[in-house]
Amino acid sequence: MNKVKFAPILIYIFVTVLSIIAGASISYSIFAEKNSKFNNQLEYQPPTAETATQAQNEPKTEECPLNGELYTKKERETWEKRRPLGIMVENHTDARPQSGLQSADIVYEAVAEGGITRFLAIYYCQSAAYVGPVRSARVYFINILEGYGNYPLYAHVGGANIEGPTDALGLIVKLGWNLYNDLNQFSVPFPYFWRDHERLKDRAIEHTVYTSTDKLWQFAENKRKLTDVDEDGQRWNDGFQNWEFEDKPNKSGNINKISFGFWNNQFANDFSVVWTLDPETKYYTRENGGKPHLDLNTNKPLSFKTIIILFAQETRTGNEKGHILYKLTGSGDGLIFYNGLVEEITWKKTKTTDNFKFYDADGNLVKLPKGKIFVEVLPIGNQVEY
Repeated sequence: MNKVKFAPILIYIFVTVLSIIAGASISYSIFAEKNSKFNNQLEYQPPTAETATQAQNEPKTEECPLNGELYTKKERETWEKRRPLGIMVENHTDARPQSGLQSADIVYEAVAEGGITRFLAIYYCQSAAYVGPVRSARVYFINILEGYGNYPLYAHVGGANIEGPTDALGLIVKLGWNLYNDLNQFSVPFPYFWRDHERLKDRAIEHTVYTSTDKLWQFAENKRKLTDVDEDGQRWNDGFQNWEFEDKPNKSGNINKISFGFWNNQFANDFSVVWTLDPETKYYTRENGGKPHLDLNTNKPLSFKTIIILFAQETRTGNEKGHILYKLTGSGDGLIFYNGLVEEITWKKTKTTDNFKFYDADGNLVKLPKGKIFVEVLPIGNQVEY
């Protein structure tokens, strides 16, 4: 009797399960077909051009206000329609090789936590079609970016948010950057940020967020009404303190290598840095962790004209995330390397909205060579060999 009553129930369950499986299969097929196109768009594609405007036949007469490098008039017409953009790029070993660092006008490097460094790549005169992996905000990188005029764009994925002096997301709100010039990936949707489908195959998901400078400038213009001016017509560079530049063709030295580390811990070797002078170009190429530090966009080592080292007070807060601070206001010691030469300097930054200023031993303002600049922030007391 029980078997007779139970049979229809078994048949009903069996039919229902078959229906669910069939429906799931059809849905998956449709999704997979659509998503295959979506995923293909996220696989790494080498950029066809690194500058916003290509005008190779024109003379390069226009000085980039951030680093003094010379570009064409058409390129200047392009950058004058936008504002500086800072992007947080990580330097975890699983993030290498990064994309887009070579295209930045200026790159700053400092420890993010645990001896693992991070980069603030600043773009204005050049663009990069592929930048990343993008990671989270830190207070001292925000303090650096504050020196780049009125409401510079800031791209990152979240940030330190423990209440206290390391609260980067809280500082963004305090500055009034949130939902204005702040481009947090959590509030800026695809396609302005995306995950690299190819990298998802062999590394943790946090190392896979990428962006494009042109897409972010486009978002800022269309969604935030920020070009070279804001909604009130104020230019980004009103009050901006740009560095002074000069050609130094007759000045050269024999400092061919610069080497240093950040923290003396278990990660020290992975983040050691060596800059080697190319005798022909007079640019320094970078090694990181004992290997050439490649940019995936070019498949060549990073190469910069001027290397600036700033020694700053480091504070390890001991909070649960291990967040740290660097005191980047006031003054401190530093070194500037170019053309095989070194200058001992004093850096000054009176308030966070000031740009750094560099002074020589006689108290004179240092003029920098024209070309790409890489700034290394080291804890006071670290040794630099050269």
